[in-house]
Amino acid sequence: MIASNVELDVGVVIHHPDLTNLYGCTIGAGTRIGTFVEIQKNATIGRNCKISSHSFVCEGVTIEDGVFIGHGVMFTNDLYPRAVDASGALIVDGDWDVVPTFVREQASIGSNATIIAGVTIGKGALIGAGAVVTRDVPDYAIVAGVPAQPIGHLNNMPARRVLPGE
Repeated sequence: MIASNVELDVGVVIHHPDLTNLYGCTIGAGTRIGTFVEIQKNATIGRNCKISSHSFVCEGVTIEDGVFIGHGVMFTNDLYPRAVDASGALIVDGDWDVVPTFVREQASIGSNATIIAGVTIGKGALIGAGAVVTRDVPDYAIVAGVPAQPIGHLNNMPARRVLPGE
């Protein structure tokens, strides 16, 4: 479902609109959205991003231009989630504060990574598959593991494929 309050810029590709859930979000030009993706209200996706299948981008997440989100990536937006308050009443939208998360331009997040609320993933950073990111990631850092730890650096250059013969 793509709600009427979604802002889609030119050239956005949603591979299976019937199998996505987008509402109240903004998607930049040229971005591609995979199957079974949910993007919630007040989330922003930049231009020329790729959001792979089965990923969840919740309220409060800002993804800048040229970011890759692998399959099954999960973002969170609450550091202390609860279903009910101290009196046992169900917690609803106005009862908690959204903790914002930022993914800077040209970062890449591997499949099944979990991004905990409140972190900033730096420009060009690379997050390994399955990582749990619990703190900020510097520009061009490579992190992996649970919790994610630095394992390398991209020397201020975005990662690129090396073609045969290069």
